[in-house]
Amino acid sequence: MLVKAARFAEEVQVEMRKVTWPDRDQLRSATIVILVFVLIMAFIIGAMDAFFSFLIRQIIGLFT
Repeated sequence: MLVKAARFAEEVQVEMRKVTWPDRDQLRSATIVILVFVLIMAFIIGAMDAFFSFLIRQIIGLFT
C-alpha cells in the first residue's frame, strides 16, 4: 500500500511539472470574462424570475 502511495505521489509531481500555469495577464482577463458572464446570467435569471412572478400573479388574479 505504501509503495502505491509513493508511486502515486511521484507521478503527481511529474505531471505537475508539465502544467503550464497562466501568467498574470491571462488570469486577469479570464477573471474579467467570468465575472461579466456571471453578471449577465444573473441579470437574465433575475429578469426571467420577475417576468414569471408577474405572469403567475396575473393568472392567479384571474381566478380570485
